Amino acid sequence: MSEESQKKSEYEKADAIELPENLLQQIEKIVAEKKLNKEQRAKLEQEVMKDYMKSMFEPGEAVGILAAQSISEPATQMTMRTYHFAGSAGIKITYGLPRLIEIFDAKRAPEAPFMTIYLKKSCNNRETAKKIAEEIVENAIADITDSFSINLSDNSIEIEPHDMKSATKMEKIIKENIKDVKVKIKTNTLSISPVAEVDVKELQKMKEKVLDLHYSGTPGVTNAIVRREGEEWIINTSGSNLEEVLKIDEVDETRSISNDLHEVMKIFGIEAARNLIINDAMNTMQEQGLDVDIRHIILVGDMMTFTGGIKSVGRYGVAGTKSSILARAAFEETIKHLVRASLRNEMDKFEGIFENVMIGQVIPSGTGMFDLIAKFGEVESEKTEK
Repeated sequence: MSEESQKKSEYEKADAIELPENLLQQIEKIVAEKKLNKEQRAKLEQEVMKDYMKSMFEPGEAVGILAAQSISEPATQMTMRTYHFAGSAGIKITYGLPRLIEIFDAKRAPEAPFMTIYLKKSCNNRETAKKIAEEIVENAIADITDSFSINLSDNSIEIEPHDMKSATKMEKIIKENIKDVKVKIKTNTLSISPVAEVDVKELQKMKEKVLDLHYSGTPGVTNAIVRREGEEWIINTSGSNLEEVLKIDEVDETRSISNDLHEVMKIFGIEAARNLIINDAMNTMQEQGLDVDIRHIILVGDMMTFTGGIKSVGRYGVAGTKSSILARAAFEETIKHLVRASLRNEMDKFEGIFENVMIGQVIPSGTGMFDLIAKFGEVESEKTEK
């Protein structure tokens, strides 16, 4: 095929394909900004179309393997440093490879739960942000007491609060959470004594239980810092309880987010959890200066969430639920998968790549996706007639 005819076929193919809406919007934006004429606009559209067609994958291409290679190869260069600290208050954030593992393993509880809280435009000022940050930090009874001790003569626990104004609330909390105790408010202290006689060991356990009781703030939020980002005041927290924080009127519920996948799914739904997987994985890679095409991350995010729940990429998630017995056995726990398949009378249809490679068959990908049928008899008969 000549170069001219090849170009012609490319343009014909390009005419049959339409650009996505977001690319057309970006073209319109650039045309308006640069004040391009019709010819320049047509040339811009042509160049965008060329790049768009280059970025498309061919039917039958093994996109899963490409995505796995494209993510894991640069991930081997990632730092093993587990945490970094944000702000002077030292909010601990999981960082680098450990965070990537945390995302793809879909851990139930992140190592360092973290929230980013945005405020509504009308409340976007330092004073409001500082006030909310102070209010949401959790305080246990231990945090608002000056001293505490065990009084063996009275068989009681003595607590001295910072301010005796909080004594009534403390009394109520203790009575609600600990059964069979008497609470007395004295001049400068609170006296907590069990109804029945107990030994020192039991008093010690009771003291720990009392001091750990939640007094104020949002449960789970251990620290909060206020920082400015451009024109906005943002609150970063150590610890997460997004459901409670979103109840605060000043908080912008459309942008505030947690790094806990399961918490985000519970509150906002599976699409929000998918977006969090994609955004957090991309940000983690980019923080390390690693360039990965977002489409590989999107594919992984889709595979983890397409069932309506969050699945890890391990043996108990995506890899462990493949339809092929040999593909599951090749990944991990070989004997378990083979024995279970034999007991259940399961059959492998050899529709994937791994199982066909294992037995030396052509893989059902690329040119292996179809068979060619040749009619040699008719060709030979035509030759004899000539």
